[in-house]
Amino acid sequence: MVSKRIDFNFIILDDIQKTYYNMLKFNTNFNLSFLFLTILSIFYSCSNAEQKIYLKKVEGSPKYENSSLELKEITDLEGNYTFSFVIENYDLGIQTKKEFDYNLANSDKGQHIHFIVNNGPYSAHYVNSFDSKISDENAVILAFLSRSYHESVKNTDAYVLTKIGEKNNVNLENEFIFYSRPKGTYKGSDTEKLLLDFYLVNTNLSPEGNKVRISINQNEKSHKFLVDEWVPFYIEGLDKGEVSIKLELLNNEGKLIEIPFNPSSRTVFLE
Repeated sequence: MVSKRIDFNFIILDDIQKTYYNMLKFNTNFNLSFLFLTILSIFYSCSNAEQKIYLKKVEGSPKYENSSLELKEITDLEGNYTFSFVIENYDLGIQTKKEFDYNLANSDKGQHIHFIVNNGPYSAHYVNSFDSKISDENAVILAFLSRSYHESVKNTDAYVLTKIGEKNNVNLENEFIFYSRPKGTYKGSDTEKLLLDFYLVNTNLSPEGNKVRISINQNEKSHKFLVDEWVPFYIEGLDKGEVSIKLELLNNEGKLIEIPFNPSSRTVFLE
């Protein structure tokens, strides 16, 4: 569920309109009527100028409830790592068949693995064994199955969370939120709807429990949404240019949970 926000400008505008029409009906003094008309015009102008950004659920993706990802082996050669995975009931390299008809930025290489190091921007991998150069001596690594349009597969077997480094004392039993999408630069029709997706580990969201606060900043204005279910969303109504997005995992009292990588932020560009 996405929390709803009341448009107070619309409510005030509606009240002023009603007052103005009543003044005309009862032949109110011209100067007073003109004043109200001026106020009405100002509110109408401000209301139309306000940017409307929407956060909507993505519905119609295949569930992949039986798909799984398992870490088979990690080899290390002086910071050059090779990661090998076992994948079941999921095909890398094919296009995801979806039931919605709108466009989300899509990889022409097909379904893949999102590979995230210390909650940095992910790299996409289309085979089950690949190399990765990791400069950090201690790192937390998340890998999960991704649809071709970058929506994560959200089941308990579809991800791997692990860590590297002899002095890495991060507790992998912690609650975690990892940022996934949006990412990078968007062009053309890809700018109309941006997938917003994150990955939760050892936690979930509910009206009575944890929630995620999403802050979308553009044109020096912040648009905040509070969500209480772990589902993919898309952002609609953005202008071209720079967009900053922040994710915060909150407890049931609305306070930030003090864990690694919380909060997390990204900046993306629409051209």
